[in-house]
Amino acid sequence: MEEWSKKRLRREKARLKLLKKEGLIKEEAGDAAHASNDDSKPEHHAHARPKTQGFVGKIRHLYEHDYKKLLFLTLTVLLLAIAQIGYQMATTGDFINKGVSLKGGITVTVPSSDYDFLAFEKQLRDNFKGSDIGVRKFSAAGTQSGLLIEADITDKEDIDNFENMIETTLGITKSDYSIEMVGSSLGASFFKEILMAIFFAFVFMAITVFLYFRVPIPSLLVSLAAFSTITSTIAVVNLIGMKISTAGIAAYLMLIGYSVDTDILLTTRVLRRREGTIMDGVYSALKTGLTMTLTTVAAVGVALIFSKSEVLRQIMIIIMIGLVFDIFYTWIQNVTTLRMYLEKRPEKGEIKQDV
Repeated sequence: MEEWSKKRLRREKARLKLLKKEGLIKEEAGDAAHASNDDSKPEHHAHARPKTQGFVGKIRHLYEHDYKKLLFLTLTVLLLAIAQIGYQMATTGDFINKGVSLKGGITVTVPSSDYDFLAFEKQLRDNFKGSDIGVRKFSAAGTQSGLLIEADITDKEDIDNFENMIETTLGITKSDYSIEMVGSSLGASFFKEILMAIFFAFVFMAITVFLYFRVPIPSLLVSLAAFSTITSTIAVVNLIGMKISTAGIAAYLMLIGYSVDTDILLTTRVLRRREGTIMDGVYSALKTGLTMTLTTVAAVGVALIFSKSEVLRQIMIIIMIGLVFDIFYTWIQNVTTLRMYLEKRPEKGEIKQDV
């Protein structure tokens, strides 16, 4: 046994475990092999993790041994997200709630107003029927700072009437508010260009990951996790009724990068480890990955609380939702699918099975 190389020893251990699973050798033979390996490699037990009792122990057992059940949970959430986006497209014609900057119209920002925004929104809709009008309050540190009024109105006469009604109802003049106008054709052009940007971002991300790992399946799993994160985030943002601007689309592009970071970290730690089991690699990546994500969540949370900019708040909300889904899909879906892939290939020398 001493003359075997470490690589051959790992292959033999994986082969014995596979034979044990298929019932081709007795348990005693497998135990003898493990005992022999322990004699030749005293540090084998250094990777053993102490058992945890109680609720945490049950969760850990589920995560380590019944992990395939967790895959069903992630796939269910992903399918529900896809169903929501499908329903959104069937009812509105778009897979997101497009804001004025993506479909054309006007955006009026009133920096300071104590007016009831819900009553004001109803009043505007009653006077401009057939137009998509939304009134939202924006706040800083929990206190209302003003109103943001959006309407898909592009006709000049209607815009003038809209401005007059705002001034009359709120008792303000033109110098008290700002207005932005986007033509419908320009908004549609922006949207098409942004969709192309997202598509190419995914394509080049997948190519880069494949070139880095040079193994097709793990590379596809990284791309799947990123796709799942973006899809679920879009579904939740649709459900809360947020109207997406060009800044919101930029947030989705940023989210692709955030998601891929943790997935690459996980895949690298598991595939390129030199010792330990698959779960040793997972737990090593988990500590680093959660630290990265939680520090980002903290920074985003602070920006969300104190920011007065509606554009910045939209970006922060999308990133915050996406980071929560990134934790879910990276450390459950990607871990599960990666383990299933590796455990079907015990003959690979660089892969060491849990024993």
